[in-house]
Amino acid sequence: MRPLLFAASLSALAFAASAASAEEGMWTFDNFPIARANQTLGTSIDQAWLDRVRLASVRLSGCSAGFVSGEGLILTNQHCVASCVAALSTPEMNYGDTGFLPAARAEEKKCPGQVAEVLTEITDVTERMQAAGAGLEGQAFTQARDAEAARIEQEACADDATRRCQVISLYRGGQFKLYDFRRYDDVRLAWAPEDRASTFGGDLDNFSFPRFAIDGALLRAYENGQPAQTPTFFAWNAEAPEAGSPVFLSGNPGSTERLLTQDQLYTVRDVVLPLDQLITSELRGRLIRFGDESEENAFIASDALYGLENTYKRGRGRMAALIDPAFMARRAEAEADFKARVAANPELAQTTGDPWGQLAAVQPIQRQLYPTYSMLEARAGGGSLLFSYARTLVRAAQERAKPSEQRLAEYSDSRLSSLRNSLFAERPVYPSMEQERLEWWLSKTREWLTIDNPNSQALLGRDSPEALSARLVEGSTLADVAVRRALWEGGLAAVQASDDPMIQYLLSIQEPTRAIRDRWEAEVEAPTARASEALAAARFGAYGDSVYPDATFSLRLTYGQIEGSDVPGQTFEPFTTFAGLWDRATGAPPFDVAPKILAARDQIDPDTVIDMTASTDTIGGSSGSPAINAAGEIIGANFDSTVLTQRNAYGYDRDVNRSVLVSTEAITTVLRDVYGMDHLLAELGVE
Repeated sequence: MRPLLFAASLSALAFAASAASAEEGMWTFDNFPIARANQTLGTSIDQAWLDRVRLASVRLSGCSAGFVSGEGLILTNQHCVASCVAALSTPEMNYGDTGFLPAARAEEKKCPGQVAEVLTEITDVTERMQAAGAGLEGQAFTQARDAEAARIEQEACADDATRRCQVISLYRGGQFKLYDFRRYDDVRLAWAPEDRASTFGGDLDNFSFPRFAIDGALLRAYENGQPAQTPTFFAWNAEAPEAGSPVFLSGNPGSTERLLTQDQLYTVRDVVLPLDQLITSELRGRLIRFGDESEENAFIASDALYGLENTYKRGRGRMAALIDPAFMARRAEAEADFKARVAANPELAQTTGDPWGQLAAVQPIQRQLYPTYSMLEARAGGGSLLFSYARTLVRAAQERAKPSEQRLAEYSDSRLSSLRNSLFAERPVYPSMEQERLEWWLSKTREWLTIDNPNSQALLGRDSPEALSARLVEGSTLADVAVRRALWEGGLAAVQASDDPMIQYLLSIQEPTRAIRDRWEAEVEAPTARASEALAAARFGAYGDSVYPDATFSLRLTYGQIEGSDVPGQTFEPFTTFAGLWDRATGAPPFDVAPKILAARDQIDPDTVIDMTASTDTIGGSSGSPAINAAGEIIGANFDSTVLTQRNAYGYDRDVNRSVLVSTEAITTVLRDVYGMDHLLAELGVE
């Protein structure tokens, strides 16, 4: 008999009709609307249910996941482990083509830099954080807040390598919570299907439905060289899902901007998204051309290209929302209602002041600084690993010479363990791709900032992007972990004495890159945080605790039901099956079925559900989120949404919102009938 996460059965009652916004919200686990969810879904979950779900949920690097056995087995998406698959592969042994199929645990391989974290405790630290910035402005405000967060994290976790403590800002500064995580640094790949299993349909099918993607993979957390003991986990349900049934998603949605003012959204629409889309589209084109040059280049570029195409298409969906008059009108109406509620309460109005006006005043500055900040700081290096290693080593050496509370936030004592883990991870470095990315970044920075801009001159001097990127990549030895470790341990003296050209280049551009960061923090981040804190207090005063915070890649729970859509242009039933996969397949990319799955066609029940859609409220970062029923059993994993759902970044619209999930029924089927992973099925309790 398989072990169950829940001792008691929590059977779902008949589904109850709900208001249009009843399923809205990416809720924190300490403010989840249990009564509202039960009323909407006809369920009977309670606090104990929430606690068990929280302890079975896992945060990965950039994705979500869940424990599915008592021995550290973790279910997530294949695309969430694609970088691991690529890192473990070579052109001669490409696990993306064959699938990663270890016959036993001894053959499971460590994913470089991957960390798994489980949220164990939440503590309110709002008073301390808000007091730290009291009476301060500009960069002094930002530095004081960062220093206090570092102190809180260090006090809570000290030097315990099995824990990570993180101060999370919620409601854009209205609350601050200390999240205490159980941390696993040794995470190994236990199974991944062929890439074509999860990417069937390619970019054409991305952010759409019907989908036929078996986007699932299994990892395992280890401690002291042995599988981790994880007694709280989601029991595996291999049965076919049912239309109309309740579903909960527990994951870490990356970032939403629903609490922004209209003026802030106009900056996103007019400045941020256009630049990001143009930049992303050109890099995408370069990588397509790079991949077309040879089979080796295609292998090197595949993982990065998938991510870029995903980012670009997501941006298209978000732009569509921001230029939709009806959508923006609803946002404006909500803001008008908020202002009216504040104005109707004289005491609240007096304490609130005019944060809307303060945020409006920041926008011209943000619009002016964003291109420079984006190119010199936020996207510096263009994704080059060598550049990233060098920047980490240079800045860490410079910052570690200061007291912890005076450093840049990411280099405080409480965060150095995570930094080292990433820096010392064994990752393949491909010089051709490194040069491609650096050359692109240097050329686009010069283009956006103009050739006569002092920052462009500081980056390039009299060099061309082509010549400089070639010289930096060819001469660098930072691909060697031993070199990186020696520079880290040698500190500032070793870094300054290094003859590595990438290190010397990063040392030479610290002044302009740090200067734009300082300006951004002082003139944009600090006044925005100040006004947003006042806005959050006003929102609590006007609406109470019935509001949820914006997503911040922190653990959230959302709920809904399994259902299709009848929106014009997006009409579909809730399920796809293997029969549909065979019908959709053409044999030519991107509609070519993964070879091992195609070979097992006669063994697969054609009615097996592959993917399904649900009304759950999600956004990027939710990938891999366990989809669970009211009994606490896992029935799938979120891996995508529809293009219309991308407006979720700015507001929930139930009519068009649909999350796309891969079913555990499909994963069970391919584990058994395609890949022969019987030892994993036994561990999952599947007979």
